[in-house]
Amino acid sequence: MKDRAKVNIYSNRSGLSHDTGSGHPESIARLETVRSLFGEKPFSTLPVIEAQAAEEDWIALAHDRDYIRAVAEMVPETGYTLADNDTILSPGSLAAAYDAAGALCQAAEDVMTGKCERAFCAVRPPGHHAMPGKSMGFCIFNNIFIGARYAQEKHGVKRIAIVDFDVHHGNATDYMTRQAEGIFFISSHQFPFWPGTGDPKYDELPPASGGGGGGDSPRGKGYVMNIPLAAGTGSKEFRAVYEAKVFPAINAFKPELLMISAGFDAHRDDPLAELELTEDDYFWVTEKLCALAGKHCGGKVIAALEGGYNLQALKSSLAAHIKALAGL
Repeated sequence: MKDRAKVNIYSNRSGLSHDTGSGHPESIARLETVRSLFGEKPFSTLPVIEAQAAEEDWIALAHDRDYIRAVAEMVPETGYTLADNDTILSPGSLAAAYDAAGALCQAAEDVMTGKCERAFCAVRPPGHHAMPGKSMGFCIFNNIFIGARYAQEKHGVKRIAIVDFDVHHGNATDYMTRQAEGIFFISSHQFPFWPGTGDPKYDELPPASGGGGGGDSPRGKGYVMNIPLAAGTGSKEFRAVYEAKVFPAINAFKPELLMISAGFDAHRDDPLAELELTEDDYFWVTEKLCALAGKHCGGKVIAALEGGYNLQALKSSLAAHIKALAGL
């Protein structure tokens, strides 16, 4: 990348109080590791902004109000509660979830008003499995989708592309996109694999001609492209499918804002999956996506942390991602 972009980092210190218990892969140590990166060169030059809680109305752009209130009731005063088989709530979880969603809204506000060109939201809990009415897969609120809907409602953005390269299919973002107008969700993920979704035979793609440039979706719904990757897929195959399918689709769609669900658990050292990517792949894909954003939407990119459970791989992958975002 030739030019350095103005990039803000948004993070929720409250995520350090979202205690998931001993041995849980989505741990406090993940956010500690991520936040430690921003004290190191060259990342220490980037502004780090502490997230403020999202308003309930913002969260309700993606989630049922009954669910939002049920989360508050489920959070224990002491100890732990299971929101679902994988998602643990502790006394600090509600503030963490509100602040994580708030970070995406702050990022959308600042990117759309020109306070920064790009943003990375270093938050937990992650979000792309959180359905409108239930938690799932370590996720409480769907942070990236809340940010997308905020950009639509507050700033009138007509075309938003969300690219999700987490190793797990962003099933909830997929589901929500199909109910929302003007959003194009693209997910590459190990398949077949948990959560069992992401089969491309159910995709709804932008029209082959015209490219969705007008933002009109069939039946008023969003577009979805799923890219299944077999266990053992490495750099060569990953890059080839992005060159052949993902980048041309974004070019045709012509987004006004590009968002990234940045999960780093497709790294070859991650304990929860079986893909073989490296930090160089994360730099490559991020740089390519930023170039597309420069072409179509004035460089506007918002990324949010999703998975990544080997701490060393998470840190090195995130470093590569941020370098590409900022042109460092």
